[in-house]
Amino acid sequence: MRFTMFLQRVVASAMVAGAVAAATAGTTLAAEPTAPARIVFLAGGRSHGPGEHEFRAGCMLLARALNEQSGLAVKAEVLQGWPEDPAVLDGARALVFYSDGTSVVGKGWEKTDALVRGGTGVMFMHYAVHPSKADGERYFRPWMGGAFEDGWSVNPHWVAAVEPRAGHPVARGITGPIVSLDEFYYNMRFRPNRSEVLDLATATPSRERIIRYINLWNEHGVAGLGRPQTLMWGVERPDGGRGVGFTGGHYHRNWSVDGFRTLVLNAVVWTAGIDVPAGGVKSLPVTEDDLNANLDDKGPSKPRITPLSAAEIAALEPAAIPVDREAKFPPVAAP
Repeated sequence: MRFTMFLQRVVASAMVAGAVAAATAGTTLAAEPTAPARIVFLAGGRSHGPGEHEFRAGCMLLARALNEQSGLAVKAEVLQGWPEDPAVLDGARALVFYSDGTSVVGKGWEKTDALVRGGTGVMFMHYAVHPSKADGERYFRPWMGGAFEDGWSVNPHWVAAVEPRAGHPVARGITGPIVSLDEFYYNMRFRPNRSEVLDLATATPSRERIIRYINLWNEHGVAGLGRPQTLMWGVERPDGGRGVGFTGGHYHRNWSVDGFRTLVLNAVVWTAGIDVPAGGVKSLPVTEDDLNANLDDKGPSKPRITPLSAAEIAALEPAAIPVDREAKFPPVAAP
């Protein structure tokens, strides 16, 4: 009898201990939810005609894709211009600048530099890759490896067959070249040690592909014809952060090109130090209504923006070669 009572007490004690252990284990294993990674887009102000340099609308379209469609643990925010309180940028995994030149980052050089030195990723798109020569040397090449430079780089409008870097995360989910019409700058000024800079996406310009020669066309643009040019590049910095530059983004319609949009979303996520999914960053097809949402007010006569079609690109005619202008260009030394 005594043994039976003893055994019952042992079993009861074991059951209580087991219950406590289970409860304790459950408490131990329940981890605090991880805060989503913050990505901050900084959009420039109104610029150019309707459908061009739609910085705010483009940022909002990309942020929506990240927040609502990607399935990633991210929180993308869009700020118009440089924030009144730069402290709102603290803790961001990446800053994405999409603006006319340095109109946004130029209001916060020291803050941005401090964030970069602390490991924050930075990405600059289209005109935002175009600083002064001095600022390119002081900030852009250390931050992201290269930048547009007056008298060296060029800005024609051309149809590019963009090839993402094979095997790199920015190429995930993209099959074949991305064909799009844009003001794709090329011949960037990169770091002296070119091996430090990754060519993330390239394309080869030709006379047949150029639709417009505009203000900054020069002898280096001519010399670059028929040679692969870097349109997106990136670096992994010693501070642990990453930097990316992308020269496309003039025409808002290009966000309707699936590969174009995926390339940029992949690059944004990579810049933030987040693993890019094997199939690329997911986003839904961009509709005509999507393209016409959040546009800058550029007057009452603005046309409705439509998705860019392959047939439309195929029908484009090459621009007349500016022979007289090019005749005045100085010779360029062979690379």
